[in-house]
Amino acid sequence: MNALDDSYAHRKKRAGCFRRLWILRISNICQKHGLKYSRFIRLLTLAQIKLNRKQLAEMPDEQFTKLVEKVKNPR
Repeated sequence: MNALDDSYAHRKKRAGCFRRLWILRISNICQKHGLKYSRFIRLLTLAQIKLNRKQLAEMPDEQFTKLVEKVKNPR
């Protein structure tokens, strides 16, 4: 049973590692656009844009730039 417990724990740990990686990528891109990560996520929430961190981290730069502009200037 120890192997099952370890495999469960390691899957959760790996998921956390990926989440930290995605947040780091998004944060770096946000800094290029003059935003902090937390502010960007808050603006996404206010704009009712439902993209998860994996989708944001894997988004091409051109699309991310358009998304930042849309979030900064909601109309």
